Amino acid sequence: MKLAYWMYAGPAHIGTLRVASSFKNVHAIMHAPLGDDYFNVMRSMLERERDFTPVTTSIVDRHVLARGSQEKVVENITRKDKEERPDLILLTPTCTSSILQEDLQNFVDRSAISAGIGSDIILADVNHYRVNELQAADRTLEQIVRFYLEKQERNSKKTGQKTEQPSANIIGIFTLGFHNQHDCRELKRLLNDLGIKINEIIPEGGSVTNLKNLPKAWFNIVPYREIGLMTAIYLEKHYQMPYITTTPMGVIDTSAFILEIAKIIKNKQNLDSFVLKYIDQQTRFVSQAAWFSRSIDCQNLTGKKVVVFGDATHAAQMTKILSREMGIRVACAGTYCKHDADWFREQVLGYCDKVLITDDHTIVGDIIAQIEPAAIFGTQMERHVGKRLDIPCGVISAPVHIQNFPLGYRPFLGYEGTNQIADLVYNSFSLGMEDHLLSIFGGHDTKEVITKSLSTDSECSWSSEGLAELNKIPGFVRGKVKRNTEKYARQKDISIITVEVMFAAKEAASAL
Repeated sequence: MKLAYWMYAGPAHIGTLRVASSFKNVHAIMHAPLGDDYFNVMRSMLERERDFTPVTTSIVDRHVLARGSQEKVVENITRKDKEERPDLILLTPTCTSSILQEDLQNFVDRSAISAGIGSDIILADVNHYRVNELQAADRTLEQIVRFYLEKQERNSKKTGQKTEQPSANIIGIFTLGFHNQHDCRELKRLLNDLGIKINEIIPEGGSVTNLKNLPKAWFNIVPYREIGLMTAIYLEKHYQMPYITTTPMGVIDTSAFILEIAKIIKNKQNLDSFVLKYIDQQTRFVSQAAWFSRSIDCQNLTGKKVVVFGDATHAAQMTKILSREMGIRVACAGTYCKHDADWFREQVLGYCDKVLITDDHTIVGDIIAQIEPAAIFGTQMERHVGKRLDIPCGVISAPVHIQNFPLGYRPFLGYEGTNQIADLVYNSFSLGMEDHLLSIFGGHDTKEVITKSLSTDSECSWSSEGLAELNKIPGFVRGKVKRNTEKYARQKDISIITVEVMFAAKEAASAL
């Protein structure tokens, strides 16, 4: 636990709330002080949904501290059960409840034996000092799935036979995920083309009462490593269900994903010839990425340096797409998922010059300033870094802002996803004539455009002392200082910029 004004992955209770809020008719009660209850506002603003189950905050205030929390928590659980009649009430601990050493499991047990309680009640089993938002979400989903499947077994009811038609569960689509809703639609389209039925999609839009049907599917799909992997491992161990973790992002890995599906169901239906024909048609006629990679536009990108940073899944996939499908040099690939560092290093091995594993945004910003790439592909924070450094940035991973929850259809997975990624990559660079015009006119769409004279006599040059002083300035503002100083020198007809000229330019700017 640390104090920070920016975090790539939030505290554990946010991950738990994201899972609970994704299910239908599941109510989360968070035991926390006033101020930690921003989740409802964040979810409704970003997802733009009209109907979702809000989170209830059991406020920890001075009165609770004086007499204890048990009475209030039990009262909130009982009240919500009567008002909402949810299938499941999930009590979510926070750092505050951990500091107060509240026995929340006892609160849950007391609520469960209360008269008239019709909902199942679970305490989210996450350690708020050891895990972050993504790890907690993964653990909470597995806990809920395990609870309902074990409940089914205790009632001596079989989980059912496999579906007659090949079917799959999609595990890990949940609220506030990066383009998760669009990716889910694309996965459903792809599976439908292959004649595979969707058994269950969890947690987004799913019902906990239907979790007993999970073992009926032939296999599980985990599109993102950040959430769903623990659930898939549990289902494989207890129900012998194979799972696919290959993320169908990019032409190559989408083909690999389809071939893995064919391999799983090959014993009962031979789809080899159909699958190969399907991959060929989709690659040539639906996805334009393969054609784009051979075009002159993409060839202009060859050798350009980029920095990639995000969650483990998207950063690894984007690194491979840029390197092996587009011929772009990835100078640095990184992730903030430190718990998945080994897997990430294995995935990007040979596709980048440098690997960065950190959850400190200042380190990422310093690396970007040192490399000075032609473009950045990262999170909302890298977009802000790019604005300060005047480097374009394409957002490819959470955390993101509302503008990265588009109303239009923009998947990153599947063959349609390859088109979206190709557009994002190409539009993230300043290319060709645009570069030429920028070098002539010193930029565009600015209030003050610094033009260079065609006469070489009026060009400004820097003294060695001036350059040394300029290099002492932090990289993210150095370019702005350089431009302002040169503008001042032109206005004063100064041909050589010295340290004194730099200070004079600074004083002139301060006086405005």
